[in-house]
Amino acid sequence: MAIDPICKMTVDENTAQYYSKYKGKKYYFCASGCKKAFDENPEKYAEN
Repeated sequence: MAIDPICKMTVDENTAQYYSKYKGKKYYFCASGCKKAFDENPEKYAEN
């Protein structure tokens, strides 16, 4: 299971509809709104 970096919900990587890649890491999202927020400012939410 992954944690949505925006809202902190648990997301199943195997069934997630929304995800983005940033600096070689895949981030999973519970909904399109969380993905959009991440894509607009990935540096703010990505793990360093």
